[in-house]
Amino acid sequence: MSLRAAAWDGTATSRRFLLLLPVLATAGAGAPEPSGYRMKDYRAPTPATLAGGRVLTTAAARALWQDHAAVFIDVLPQPPRPTGLPAGTIWRPQPRFDIPGSIWLPDVGYGALAPVMQDWFVHELAPRRDKLLVFYCRPACWHSWNAAKRALALGCPKVAWYPEGTDGWAAAGLPLEKRTPEPRPDVSEAQ
Repeated sequence: MSLRAAAWDGTATSRRFLLLLPVLATAGAGAPEPSGYRMKDYRAPTPATLAGGRVLTTAAARALWQDHAAVFIDVLPQPPRPTGLPAGTIWRPQPRFDIPGSIWLPDVGYGALAPVMQDWFVHELAPRRDKLLVFYCRPACWHSWNAAKRALALGCPKVAWYPEGTDGWAAAGLPLEKRTPEPRPDVSEAQ
């Protein structure tokens, strides 16, 4: 059986085999892994590694999802209402489609978080912290890398990063579902 066939035959043995492979999402490509968080230019090539965590391919993420073996957390920022819109103008942000069963914690992947956002992130991870946490957003997006690194810094014992995010998931023909973000604190009220 070829490696490709083993990856997609759907058996539990094949899925475990995939999870044991040392996985680099973009072998040989990407930026070097920084010691801290990425603080700007969040849409840029990302590292192929995450010190202390696992990096998942689409096949490995799919296996975890099918086995219900992880909590998938989207951290793509929520688009803000455009400034300067006249009062009374109806604004509807573009819908977000996520890996089914995910939670969406927007705006927790920036390099620096307002204290209220840091507290919210800690609060949202608390009931899930002992499960495998899989952070994602879109390819070449530092938000998911930063969020995964932040979860590791908070002492979460099982952290994975899925760098291909929803784009890689959709390209593999896997299902997506419309998602609304978890209610987040209003940063402006906390300042």
